[in-house]
Parts: sequence; C-alpha cells; structure tokens
Amino acid sequence: MVRQKIIIHNPEGLHLRPAGVFAQQMDVFDCEITIRYKGTRVNGKSLLSILAACIKCGDEIDIECEGPEEHEAIARAVELIETGFAGLL
Repeated sequence: MVRQKIIIHNPEGLHLRPAGVFAQQMDVFDCEITIRYKGTRVNGKSLLSILAACIKCGDEIDIECEGPEEHEAIARAVELIETGFAGLL
C-alpha cells in the first residue's frame, strides 16, 4: 500500500467535474483507491462517494492505493490534484 497526503488546489475542490475526472482517471488502475478525509474513507473510483465527501479547495486529503498498479495510481492521483486537473476540465 502507498499513501500520500495532498492539499486540494482546484478552486472548485472536488466538485462535480473534477470529481468525475478523478474517478474516471482512477478507474483504469488495477488497485483499490481510497481517499481519507475528516475521518471518513471514500472510494476514489466512485464519483458519488467523492461528491458526498464535500472536499473543498484548501482541504487536505490522504490518498491510499493498494494493489498491483498502486504506484502508477498514486502518481496519477497526485499529478491530477497538483495541477488542478490542468486541461481536463
């Protein structure tokens, strides 16, 4: 399992479009992806789960990936968030 804390930089937070992009991009990896936020665990491949967490700009989240492609998945997740989903929204 790999894990990384990261701060959300996208002005909309993980609202509908960014959450959809995140879930879609994470769905291609052969591993479990979990977002930990304020004591809750959220499925990082589920748009509805991400939306329900109400993650806003400036919030810190912890992304966990576990499985055969965990390193690739965490790298992509961090890249998406650090770039504010550049070119994908």
